[in-house]
Amino acid sequence: MKRFMVIERFKDGNGETVYDRFHREGRLLPQGLLYLNSWVSREKGICYQLMETNRPELFDQWFARWSDLVDFELVPID
Repeated sequence: MKRFMVIERFKDGNGETVYDRFHREGRLLPQGLLYLNSWVSREKGICYQLMETNRPELFDQWFARWSDLVDFELVPID
């Protein structure tokens, strides 16, 4: 499995909207994309998520599910 850091920047400072959806619907990960851990910036505008997968193309599916609320950056770390 390869590890990746996902950097999420909440559009228009809408962290509250992001967390509302998360609590209602969950992380919305496709099968094969694994969440390991996450950290949120002090101002709550950026979330850093450590993820793991052998299929990096799954990130496109996951990003599409949140693209109305979040801008994503994907950084391979392995």
